[in-house]
Amino acid sequence: MKTLIGGAIAVLLGVVGLAVWFNQFLVLLAGSIPIVLLLGGGLALYLGFDELKDSWKKDEGSEAPAPGDDKTKIAELEKEIDDLKKTK
Repeated sequence: MKTLIGGAIAVLLGVVGLAVWFNQFLVLLAGSIPIVLLLGGGLALYLGFDELKDSWKKDEGSEAPAPGDDKTKIAELEKEIDDLKKTK
């Protein structure tokens, strides 16, 4: 109940303050818009460049290993496992 009353008082004071200092609010809003645009644009540039770098890396490393390579690696690993079993 205290929260409800406190919230109602805050809203009432906010509306009164906005009505009294509306011109100063607009000045503050006009001053904050360029900063928000600058920071948002910088973030968008950074994320776009990062995505572009990732796509370049993906394009460079798109070569798939040959099918025979997997079979030879599996055979080598099985041989190592058998050797380890024999030593124990």
